[in-house]
Amino acid sequence: MIKRINTVGWTVVLHRTIRSLLLASLAGITTLVPVHGADLKETLTLTNSHGHMDLPPVAERVPVEPLVVDLETKGRKPGKHGGDLHTLIGRAKDVRLINVWGYARLVGYNEELDLAPDILEKVEVEDDRVFTLHLREGHKWSDGHPFTAEDFRYFWEDIATNEELSPSGPPDFLTVEDVWPVFEVIDDTTVRYSWHKPNPLFLPSLAAARPPFIYRPAHFLKKYHEKYGKPEKIAKWIEDKKVRSWAPLHNGKDRMYKGTDHRIPTLQPWMPKEGNSKQRAIMIRNPFYHRVDTNGLQLPYIDQIIMDVSDGRLVPTKTQAGESHLQARNLSFSDMTVLKRGEDLHQYETALWPIAKGSAITLYPNLTTSDKVWRKLIRDKRFRHALSLGIDRKMIARALYFGMAEESNNTVLPQSPLFKKEYREKWTDYDPAQANALLDEIGLSKKRGDGIRLLPDGRPLEIIVESMGESPNELDALELVAETWREIGVALFPKASQRDVVRDRALSGGLVMSVWGGFNNGLATGDMPPTELAPVLSSNLNYAEWGAYEETDGQSGEAIDYPPAKKLADLYDEWRDSTDSADRTRIWHEMLALRAEETFDIGIISSNRQPVVIHNSLRNVPVEGIYGWDPGAHYGIHRMDEFWFDNEVAESNASKGRG
Repeated sequence: MIKRINTVGWTVVLHRTIRSLLLASLAGITTLVPVHGADLKETLTLTNSHGHMDLPPVAERVPVEPLVVDLETKGRKPGKHGGDLHTLIGRAKDVRLINVWGYARLVGYNEELDLAPDILEKVEVEDDRVFTLHLREGHKWSDGHPFTAEDFRYFWEDIATNEELSPSGPPDFLTVEDVWPVFEVIDDTTVRYSWHKPNPLFLPSLAAARPPFIYRPAHFLKKYHEKYGKPEKIAKWIEDKKVRSWAPLHNGKDRMYKGTDHRIPTLQPWMPKEGNSKQRAIMIRNPFYHRVDTNGLQLPYIDQIIMDVSDGRLVPTKTQAGESHLQARNLSFSDMTVLKRGEDLHQYETALWPIAKGSAITLYPNLTTSDKVWRKLIRDKRFRHALSLGIDRKMIARALYFGMAEESNNTVLPQSPLFKKEYREKWTDYDPAQANALLDEIGLSKKRGDGIRLLPDGRPLEIIVESMGESPNELDALELVAETWREIGVALFPKASQRDVVRDRALSGGLVMSVWGGFNNGLATGDMPPTELAPVLSSNLNYAEWGAYEETDGQSGEAIDYPPAKKLADLYDEWRDSTDSADRTRIWHEMLALRAEETFDIGIISSNRQPVVIHNSLRNVPVEGIYGWDPGAHYGIHRMDEFWFDNEVAESNASKGRG
């Protein structure tokens, strides 16, 4: 459990929210049920992936007190071991999603968006300032080495606070007002973090889709660290890897999230198999995983996850052809016609999960662009309002989503307790007359022969909107936006690019406008971090330079020099200092109201659905789930380690040698 020491009268960890979004069959949380060593059953299919290993019996592989999952309380059925699950990814680097979908976290969200211990046995919290983490006795890394407090100590003392490995210091969520916590090892299975003020970011950060890994496999990494390793060996490795010192050597081995190196120990349900290629990655079960079901079977049920790399544009067609057992990545609503055609022949169902994003498609004017003319114009909120008023969202919802989406700003969804109608609707009416009046008021009244307005320096008002190239819907939407923007004298030119390129251009100031999804967390409560609402991240496409400045304490980027954005940053700091749930909710509302009035970014539609293709033999995958990043981790919140094939399919897969 997560236990609060009630020094300020708090008894609730997080509000239970968005219940209306979930089916009754999904209700319930992971329940601890006694399962003793004698009740544990061996994984008979373990030889499919680990036949070459001499492994101890299951009672010696799981913790003394494993996390026991009572599936029946969640309206699901206990499963059986076996089978290889095939899925498609659009880029080789997307193999890292295995660490998202597996979603083993120190503490994690369940389907009701409550935080609960997972890898940890329990957490004690005092005033949101002192956090005592209790590990599970006997828990082991995937290579069988004990997982203990030493792995937390190594991360804190030898990585996070080591200037050569972490020149910027510990991650932001581990500092409060730039002050580090007091870190203590209480015993082999207990560590404590204490701050001088509340740190409400701490637990939600541990539950993130991309895990922060405040622990490391010390036994594996120490040999690459100058403090512990043998100098002659380190020198040889530096020479072999052609790196400048021990620090990049160590960092090159410390890549727990990438999902590419089979030698790096993990606590996730699946891990990379030796010999993976850039076109196919096979992820095999972790034989030391900490979860079991009430029948004594160690999770995960599925032996292997096989991730085949394909051109993202071909994923819908390949899915329709039966090449994936579970697919959502690289699918969009526009693919539904294709997907439905393959259901009967290839024995799958296409579910539609509500997307948790604040907006499915959002335009991001770059307030920190290096072009001074564009910067001045974009920082005039009348210009942003005019662009928003010049979009016919109803037409886009009809054309791309058959009316199954809502016209909306980029904000929280109706399922969030923070939702207000004005946050969604402000400046979203299609009103070209008002848009034209605002542009004239700014001084953009001069036009060339085709009606396109001229910038103050004489250039035509032509906006290149750069996309990540990952969503056909975005490019289709841009074509429709271009039609109505032309009515207000604004030309739009879509430019397909790549995610890393667009983000680099935002940071360098070369980007004027981009298109991407909205807030990852459209289902927020006041106790969840409002990080996405403030200019504090370099990944924010509309003010990356301000975010970089905040992330690096002024070592890079630009200081915030736009008052409304500064107000957002101040409110974010105020939220981080708050010790009261009601006060945090107030701050959220102030930030949401300010963002709605300023139109920092231009949301187009929301409340759309994500196609999720589920093979008919795959069990425990919800027909109605949540598809989101934080919180959600795509399938992770629904516990992919609990998915299973029925015996027939598992045996059929094995006999055919699929994968």
